[in-house]
Amino acid sequence: MMRKVGIGLTGLALAVVLAAGIGAVLLLTHDVPETHDDIQEHFKYGSIGAEARAGVPDRIWYVLPTVFADLLPPGTGQGYERFGFIYEPGHRRPIGTSHREVPLGMVGVNCAVCHVSTVRDGPGAPPRIVLGMPANQFDLRAYVQFLRNAGRDPRFNADTLLEAIRADGGLPWWQSLVYRWFVIPRTEKALKELDVDFNWMDRQPPWGPGRVDTFNPYKELLGFDMSRDDTVGTSDLPTIWNQGQREGLYLHWDGNNSSLSERNKSAAIGAGASDDSLDLESMERIERWILDFPPPPFPPNQIDRARADLGARLYARECASCHDFGAPRVGQVTPLPEIGTDPERVRSFTPELVEKMNTIGEGKPWQFTHFRKTDGYANMPLDGVWLRAPYLHNGSVPTLRALLFPGERPSVFYRGYDVYDYRNVGFVSTGPDAERVGFRYDTSLRGNANTGHLYGTQLTRAEREAILEYLKTR
Repeated sequence: MMRKVGIGLTGLALAVVLAAGIGAVLLLTHDVPETHDDIQEHFKYGSIGAEARAGVPDRIWYVLPTVFADLLPPGTGQGYERFGFIYEPGHRRPIGTSHREVPLGMVGVNCAVCHVSTVRDGPGAPPRIVLGMPANQFDLRAYVQFLRNAGRDPRFNADTLLEAIRADGGLPWWQSLVYRWFVIPRTEKALKELDVDFNWMDRQPPWGPGRVDTFNPYKELLGFDMSRDDTVGTSDLPTIWNQGQREGLYLHWDGNNSSLSERNKSAAIGAGASDDSLDLESMERIERWILDFPPPPFPPNQIDRARADLGARLYARECASCHDFGAPRVGQVTPLPEIGTDPERVRSFTPELVEKMNTIGEGKPWQFTHFRKTDGYANMPLDGVWLRAPYLHNGSVPTLRALLFPGERPSVFYRGYDVYDYRNVGFVSTGPDAERVGFRYDTSLRGNANTGHLYGTQLTRAEREAILEYLKTR
């Protein structure tokens, strides 16, 4: 789920503190979240309470891409599609956005913003929307940067925005007055505060789509002096399948918490919820659903069964102890000197932050108590591993083949393209189409190293090919 990210990703709480002020002018008790009876629709569009700190007034949010079209990132699609948001027919908002009346409409984000993406079988094939996989095309940092830039732009004023809102359907006269004299000035102020609060992002390498700095935004939220912090915690968005089997395992990439409930609530707070606004009923519905929500299977016609059977035996001998549910080392932390992967994510989660994280929810039945500092990365179960590409905690290896054959790991590749490479097990990351659509990932930048996880390199090429084939069945 999304962590604190300025306006909300991935992970990341905005400083757009609008709801309380608007409610003070209007009806403080009016609080109507968007909900859906169908749990999958609720997951995609329902509110989890993130509008409290990550909310933007809906009529402003809808027209921002029109007013500030020149501030959108380059890429395919229109408006918010440029950031990798996914639209479905019949919905004005993209997947991963929520709505809440408090009392005016506010647009926020929810769990799906980080955990839904698309897969295509070829450049001309239709996209398949897959729930629960990492949002590989969503560029959270670009979205936050857009809001920062819009808030400090001189065009962010009542005359310009109300003209765009009138062209978008207009407002009743009384709401126009509220927007002119209160909502628009307050939103501008909040976005400028967001700009200041998240200027630490400017000192980091670009994240690219499908990645987020999960915990550095919490430092801002919890009062740390970010001008003194140069850590880079950028990491890949995770999957959320089969969560019931993960209870008691150490979660997050560095294994810093073993409570599913705390992990889920911290993600919602990262998305913009506060201790008081967190919609526990909505969250519990989603939590129950993902306990046994399975990943989609790898296309069976793309699997060599004889080779996969050989790979299953090799996997059981070489890999299962770290990656199978119920195995002794799954969900346990492997120290950095042994795993050898990029250390920046571990360094970013400090002992001082642990102490502060365990104060969140103070005085409430669900106060956090499980956060801890570790010295490495957790061994993850491999269910649905084919859709987790790119690999390692920072997404620095594009395919499972490159992971198993370290000498073939590219120093530069392109991520964010949704066409799948069934042979190499990962998304297409080279060639003109990937370069046109994708983000250039440079493994020489801080936090981006593709080193480590050299297990199995003593095996023959044929044996590793067999393990690769078996992993398609996971």
